[in-house]
Amino acid sequence: MSIVVSTLTLGGFDALPAHDRQCVFWTMDPAASSTATLVDTEFEKEAWLSMVMLEWGPCGQVATDVAGADVPASSDSVGCALYAPPGAVPRVAHFPTAPVSPDAVLLTSLYSPLSAEDGDGIRDTLLHAVVRDLVNRGVRALEAFGVRLEDSEVEERRSFIDTPPCGEATCMIDADFLEKYGFEVVAPHHRFPRLRLELDRDHGWKEDVEAALERLLEAAALTVVEADARVPVGAR
Repeated sequence: MSIVVSTLTLGGFDALPAHDRQCVFWTMDPAASSTATLVDTEFEKEAWLSMVMLEWGPCGQVATDVAGADVPASSDSVGCALYAPPGAVPRVAHFPTAPVSPDAVLLTSLYSPLSAEDGDGIRDTLLHAVVRDLVNRGVRALEAFGVRLEDSEVEERRSFIDTPPCGEATCMIDADFLEKYGFEVVAPHHRFPRLRLELDRDHGWKEDVEAALERLLEAAALTVVEADARVPVGAR
């Protein structure tokens, strides 16, 4: 699998995974969620994304498998991350750990329809792209409402890898994953902790240095292998 991450554009809605094109968990007020089956959820989601992009700027990163072999039939991508100013997200006010800090952007979706092992790698790559975008825009912090899943909910999430139904278990980000990435809990809760990642210019610099070092190590290892291969049999 060869992953390319690109910024979501106004014309790129169809490139989102099927679930993210239909999911209105974050974008509709819970009071109206009971009528979600009566509305065109894809239309509502596209309208919300367009509104955020026009008023605030880029609000999504999309991961695509350029090889194409691992892309689910109902999707053009292998994952996406969506984020926005908290004031643009209707569900925020209904969490016990609200409000989001005034200097932070809210990460709402970090989704991949692939299996857990591949999906975690893609989510990690997407988060890197989100951080880079927000650092370049001068944002001070990224926050998210994480969820602590029960064992049964973990299985529920694993069993729906293409178009899972909207709900806490499928549309919220696992708090454990966020903590592994470096988020810290700033508003504890047994179910919905709010987590925060401080952003500064060092984030992008550290990513570039780490990537460069990794490429150098891979090149050095390849050179050693090639050099060993040229030694004649019996030579010292």
